[in-house]
Amino acid sequence: MSDADDKQHTPAMRQYHSVKKRYPDALLLFQMGDFYETFHEDAQKLASTLNITLTTRGKDGDSPIPLAGFPIKAMDGYLHKLVAAGHRVVVCDQIEDPKTAKGVVKRDVVRIVTPGTVIEDSLLEPGRENFIFCLAPTKESYGVAWVELTTGQFVAFAATEDELATLLVRLAPAEIVVSDGQDGRVKDLAADLGRKYEATLSPAPDWTFAPKHALKTLKDHFGTASLGGFGFEREDGPELRAAGALLAYLKEQQRAGLTHIGKLEPYSLASTIPLDRATVAALEIVETMRGRARSHTLLWALDQCRTSMGSRLLRSWLLAPLRDAKLIRMRHGAVAELAGGTKRREMIREVLEGLNDIERLAGRVGCMRATPRDLVALAASLARVPLAHNALAGVSNTLLDEISRRLDPCADVVELIQRAVNDDPPVTLKEGGVIRDGFNAGLDELRSMTRDGRRYIAEFQAKEQRESGLPSLKVGYTSVFGYYLEITNTHKDKVPQHWIRKQTLKNAERYITPELKEIEAKVLNAESEALSLEQKLFAQLREQIATHAARMATTARLLAMLDVLSAFADTAVARNYVQPDITDDADLMIADGRHPVLELTLAGGRVVPNDCDLATLQPVMLITGPNMSGKSTYIRMVALLSLMAQAGSFVPATSMRLGVVDRIFTRIGSSDEIQKGSSTFMVEMLETANILNNASERSLIVLDEVGRGTSTFDGVSIAWAITEYLATRLNARTLFATHYHELTQLASRLTNVRNFNVAVREWGDEIVFLHKIVEGASDRSYGIHVAKLAGLPSGVIERSREILARLEKETDALESMTASNDGPKLKRPRKVQLALFTPAENSVMKALEGLDVDNLPPEVLRAELTRLKALAKQ
Repeated sequence: MSDADDKQHTPAMRQYHSVKKRYPDALLLFQMGDFYETFHEDAQKLASTLNITLTTRGKDGDSPIPLAGFPIKAMDGYLHKLVAAGHRVVVCDQIEDPKTAKGVVKRDVVRIVTPGTVIEDSLLEPGRENFIFCLAPTKESYGVAWVELTTGQFVAFAATEDELATLLVRLAPAEIVVSDGQDGRVKDLAADLGRKYEATLSPAPDWTFAPKHALKTLKDHFGTASLGGFGFEREDGPELRAAGALLAYLKEQQRAGLTHIGKLEPYSLASTIPLDRATVAALEIVETMRGRARSHTLLWALDQCRTSMGSRLLRSWLLAPLRDAKLIRMRHGAVAELAGGTKRREMIREVLEGLNDIERLAGRVGCMRATPRDLVALAASLARVPLAHNALAGVSNTLLDEISRRLDPCADVVELIQRAVNDDPPVTLKEGGVIRDGFNAGLDELRSMTRDGRRYIAEFQAKEQRESGLPSLKVGYTSVFGYYLEITNTHKDKVPQHWIRKQTLKNAERYITPELKEIEAKVLNAESEALSLEQKLFAQLREQIATHAARMATTARLLAMLDVLSAFADTAVARNYVQPDITDDADLMIADGRHPVLELTLAGGRVVPNDCDLATLQPVMLITGPNMSGKSTYIRMVALLSLMAQAGSFVPATSMRLGVVDRIFTRIGSSDEIQKGSSTFMVEMLETANILNNASERSLIVLDEVGRGTSTFDGVSIAWAITEYLATRLNARTLFATHYHELTQLASRLTNVRNFNVAVREWGDEIVFLHKIVEGASDRSYGIHVAKLAGLPSGVIERSREILARLEKETDALESMTASNDGPKLKRPRKVQLALFTPAENSVMKALEGLDVDNLPPEVLRAELTRLKALAKQ
């Protein structure tokens, strides 16, 4: 819009257009009184997203200007919908009092809201972190940094491509910030990451990524001459470029000091297990594959935390299990001590029960957005920290002792808040009554004047009633006229001469007097000055508390750790979990292991315990058996128990011995990536290639039906070669569930491969799955039986049996094949497969049944038997 066109509009609209020019791609919320208004295309977007009425206001040339808005008090609810819809929202507030403004009220942008920068509880999941991630690629590596704005966590790292993928799986950032000056290759990479991890992409000025500017941003924020004190000896690393650019981006978005971001932490993947997307999805660690729900996941099963801080940390631990045996044993020792000390554990759980989210409260203080009630909640929660400290008195475990020693009750912060803020303050500062009486002498004096002024008004009304003889006289107030005297028209002839008429109503008259105006000035000025001073005092109080944000964040994280450990202990006691034996060898042995999620979802006693024995000398288990019998559940159970053990939890079993795994790989289920042109089979092969190229002998590999996405001969060949590679080249702990019974022949050729199958019981034409894993091979899949259970029409079932019988008969010649060094025997014995169903008609058997042995001459009988014998060999 040109300057000439803009002159046609009101001063407020010109102000709006001025702000909008600075943020053309964002949705601008423009405060007008008690409402946020939007105009033009923003109004159309707002109305569509929020499903509210679109109206018009004034004209732009000959066309009416679209208008849509909502009350400021409804901000939280509507902001959630706008951010969820992917909008970048710019909030422009009135920054001066309209009553004292000369001309148009001054307005300015106070905040820019994006998915990674929201801090309101109503916009966030309590048990999930909300990361904003910054990417600064170089030719050699990827400089990355991320912030959890609600807690102040700030981390930087120089990652390889594989490490970048691991980080994004763990963090699942809501927003990824990249330079607006990147070349096409990097832009394509960023767009691909945004799609893959469902994150909003946000451009940032390229100059903020420049090494000198990024370093200056970081040093100015932390007030340091170098970053060596944070563990960054080199200042030319790409991770600091990403960190500086991200901090500059956050300052621009928040328009606040961000004092709760008190340090920059270096990151290392060395002490934890990297989990790829396929493994996190297949094991349903934090969300289900279907529906992507939290319910019925491992996180859901284990989350007995009493605080949202604990729930967030538990999620982090499950996505980053430890690989350091010493650290794992330390967590297990803490869980064991809490599980064995019932009274201590109950005391801790009672302290944590209902504890407010100190971490996020401190974050809102650091962003200068904490409300009076936030401060009261913060003080109430910090005041309970000494109780947690008392509950830990005398602990022997090193980790619990460290928590006890480092817990800081922040008593000075608690004392300050309790001294300054009323116990039950209003929601907003505009209502007044936030600061406690006695905290500030000037405020007390103004409040006294306000209270006295009201008393003066009451005394003035009584005096005028007496002197005028008008007992019905009342003193009222409007924001337009101020205080006034009002009488009905019935008594207007009795009005004293010194009263001054101010307003005539239908049934009454309103007057003022010089004395009333003097009282009004005292009362109104005192109320206004008191409210203004109270707001100033609260802002100072919040700034003072923000200087302690790092202390409060540390305490919050220690409480979160205590919450997770005590939750693990509670779960272990309630569900009969046992402490795993963590070893330095490469064994994996489980006795009576139970699937941790199914144990909660199935009726009591329906989960069948199973053993697992992946010894160092025989680490590969080939598992065959019927459809629906539990092969996939079993291999998932082994992987989940290994992950739980290395995250620090006890496990559902009677015993478990685990040599620490360095990776957990899975290839389970089927999916495609249409946007990349990858079929289901291609995705299967890509995931399998990732495993074979990155696994080591210390890894745990879980495979399910590899090779099923192509023809039978192709699939068997691929599965055979993969199994050989795993057994002879990697020698990794492997559970391979398959319907390719031909693979069972490998156990006779490779000493480190063993066959297992799922036990089944047969009664005539029916079978019962026992869900028990036993040693030995199985030759049956019972696919037609499962189809029958699924409800396929009886005609389809019968026809399937006929076709199967014919196929088995026509390929009888293959039954004489034997396995060779070149590959598997590609046909299962027909007699085994047909045992369950009606056998195909056999011409030899039919001929024998019709042979008249008693009456045929011996030479004829001999000739007939010779013919049938030859026929049987065909």
